[in-house]
Amino acid sequence: MALIHYLTEIHLEFGAVRLLPQECQRIGMLRPLVISDAGVSESGVLAQALAPWGAHPPPVFEHLSSHPDEASVRRAVAVYKSAFCDGLLAIGGGSCMDLAKGVAIAATHGGPLKAFASVEGGSLSISRATAPVIAVPTTAGTGSEVSRSALLLVDDGRMLDFHSAELMPKAAVCDPGLTLHLPPLLTAATGMDAISHCMETFMSAAVNPPADGIALDGLRRGWAHLERATRHGHEREARWQMMSCGLQGGLALQKGLGCAHALSHGLGTANPRLQHGTLNAILLPAVLRFNAAAPSMKSEWRLARMAEAMGLGVCDTGGQELAEAVLTMNQRLGLPAGLSALGVDPAQFEGVVDHALADHGHRSNPRLATREDYLAMLAASL
Repeated sequence: MALIHYLTEIHLEFGAVRLLPQECQRIGMLRPLVISDAGVSESGVLAQALAPWGAHPPPVFEHLSSHPDEASVRRAVAVYKSAFCDGLLAIGGGSCMDLAKGVAIAATHGGPLKAFASVEGGSLSISRATAPVIAVPTTAGTGSEVSRSALLLVDDGRMLDFHSAELMPKAAVCDPGLTLHLPPLLTAATGMDAISHCMETFMSAAVNPPADGIALDGLRRGWAHLERATRHGHEREARWQMMSCGLQGGLALQKGLGCAHALSHGLGTANPRLQHGTLNAILLPAVLRFNAAAPSMKSEWRLARMAEAMGLGVCDTGGQELAEAVLTMNQRLGLPAGLSALGVDPAQFEGVVDHALADHGHRSNPRLATREDYLAMLAASL
């Protein structure tokens, strides 16, 4: 049975941040805690987003790392409770939105965070008491603003997925103006993350025709505009199109991801400093070649349909042309050529694969990967 579930209210336009106070009022959020980070604050983007509150902005928590961890969740919960907050306003990239979702759970439920992780069977324990979240993305990549998931590093060292309809933001306020000053390399990495979402969800064998259409259109927009957004950051049309690509990748996520994300989550656990979108960009070519042998890829012409969306014309069925196109795009964007350039040691691969085999992306990939398959993909991505 296919479950198709789209509920988030979305605003996508330049200047959409002006709507934040009314969106808080609409869902009954009177005292939001803003979750952001130092980079968003120092760039002036946080002040831009909070300008509608004038001289009385809500309290801000901005102490988090590149991968939000359980310790950060605890610190933010302490601020949330001391300020008598009743909801979260996430202004930032995927880490900010994931942290906000973790706080939404921990502030309203007892017990360790890992008890609510999907792999621990905790999704059903995330109740309607969960604090509401409004998401304001300042990058165009993760799609977390319209996703029911969060990825958090828990106290035992595992990077775990938390998944529940209760975690879906009550509103996504997508203002491309907040991305106009995003640095080129971060634009490239988060943009490739969005493209990887569109490609992996479209390849997934799960049945969700609306998600397929959304992912394919998102891929078309992202592939056509990412290089322009990277090289000409103030080009408003390119920024709008990339914001849409990131949003569409997030909408399609309910279909499931694949091996690239399973491996990038494992690599992120081994070294939380590694940038998630960059990892997906590097891993995607090997995964495309591996997935080409999946029956659904051939019978439904999924490789050819992605190639058409990317403007590649007629594509072979072995995935080679698509893989080469991604490699070339990574090079043009200035992204690292392989995992070795990020300092990844092959000695880490066995542990990374252990994590990948337990990851939600492993199960929704169109072709089930073995340990040997994952090791081969990692070796090909060095």
